[in-house]
Amino acid sequence: MTIPFEKLKARLLANPKVKAAYDALAPEFEISAELLKARLRAGLSQSELAARMGTSQSTIARLESGQTLPSTKTLVRYARATGNKFHVRLSAA
Repeated sequence: MTIPFEKLKARLLANPKVKAAYDALAPEFEISAELLKARLRAGLSQSELAARMGTSQSTIARLESGQTLPSTKTLVRYARATGNKFHVRLSAA
């Protein structure tokens, strides 16, 4: 029997410790989601983007999966390679 992902997620997030750890990762999830959206808008594969950035496809995969937190320099290179501009915005909590 399989449990739908959303049900499993809801069950896990009912635990306050799990929810706190999950919420702490929100910025990393947001960055990786934005990177993926930018690449898809540009119509590029991970390999094509890697070639434009002078890096490897596996590096792009790690960036988009949230496994690594990119430097500002890397984010700027990624933005340029996808035809985007890099912006930093802080908003009130």
